[in-house]
Amino acid sequence: MKKDASEILKKVRKIEIKTKGLSKHIFSGEYHSAFKGRGMSFSEVRDYHYGDDVRNIDWNVTARTGDPHIKVFEEDRELTVMLLIDISQSSVFGSIKQFKSELTAELSAVIAFSAITNNDKVGAILFTDQVEKYIPPKKGKSHILRIIREIIYHEPVSKGTDLEKALIYLNNIQKKKTITFILSDFMTQGYESSLSIASRRHDIIGLHIYDQLEKELPKMGLIHAVDPETGDKRILDTSSKAVRQAHSEWFQSNFDYYDRMFNRTRSDHISISTADDYVRLLLQFFKKRTR
Repeated sequence: MKKDASEILKKVRKIEIKTKGLSKHIFSGEYHSAFKGRGMSFSEVRDYHYGDDVRNIDWNVTARTGDPHIKVFEEDRELTVMLLIDISQSSVFGSIKQFKSELTAELSAVIAFSAITNNDKVGAILFTDQVEKYIPPKKGKSHILRIIREIIYHEPVSKGTDLEKALIYLNNIQKKKTITFILSDFMTQGYESSLSIASRRHDIIGLHIYDQLEKELPKMGLIHAVDPETGDKRILDTSSKAVRQAHSEWFQSNFDYYDRMFNRTRSDHISISTADDYVRLLLQFFKKRTR
């Protein structure tokens, strides 16, 4: 369905107002500390001083002048941040405050505004069981607003989830190191190989976004349930302990795989539910990375 332009601008503006202040006043400092530059870049050559690292001696200049000189390096602060956004149909679900897709949009905005505050580039890959859209990394507020607009209003061609394909695409399109946030409910498996490759090249962070009803189904009697990704319909008897247990085991199986794979590749990861205070959780996460 075609979205009205004024409606799009209004919603994007609302998210901008809510998240930009958080990024500027709360997260930018923590973000700067948590994510270091890609490395050291050459700055200048100067006279050698007692105590300088002899490994940095510039032997060409030293031989030419007859006096020892060293190369001076400075940290390359500019980073590239990539957002891998799961826009599969299962993201359009929420039982408390908001849909998972809405939480994803807010988290993406906070990260993106924090990044441009530090003069970093931000790009995005929107995926389902295929790569739906690639937005190359750039700087600037207008670019960030475009990313937020796409996250909110891009209409997916497909409904399923395949993180493997998204990671393969990342590995092919981004040859240089990035900080890559994967925002997904991770209701998929089989991405071990591509995550392993990506984690060796990039700084990967997993943001597992879920709703409490996915984790634990309450007693509600008979309910009509639809699998959002396959369209399969069925009637569930939630008064049955076996039904509720099977539902919880399905959630736990996907979460355990996610947790195991990210631990195996030594990639940081956290879980945030639609009922959580994500400000508190993100601040804790950023502070933990500085230790």
